[in-house]
Amino acid sequence: MADEQAGAEEEVQRVFDALDGLKAIEDPKAQAKAITAFLKEQQSRMRELSRLRRAYVLGQRALKIPRWKIGEDIGVSASTVQDIEQGYSGSGRTRPPVKKAKRATSDDDGDDGAGGPGS
Repeated sequence: MADEQAGAEEEVQRVFDALDGLKAIEDPKAQAKAITAFLKEQQSRMRELSRLRRAYVLGQRALKIPRWKIGEDIGVSASTVQDIEQGYSGSGRTRPPVKKAKRATSDDDGDDGAGGPGS
């Protein structure tokens, strides 16, 4: 598992290095063209990555894994896990208002978004 995590971190670093490479292009016209090419592709690729992450979260929730634990495992807060689970990806400023709902249900994992057990 440690090898998988190290490999994942190396892959993320390669992506960051490639983005830094765009900033390092000396010719402004070539740089702008390369950035344009990246930005054209970036949106569809980000949607696919978000879909893959959501599939993981939904799979873990189907196994009744608490949101705080999933968040801990993937490096986000429990409230972000809840947003991913619900398919929400917008800014907090544009989030639809919370509807008045009945109190805790049997499928509630007791997650108050505080980030861990007993927090």
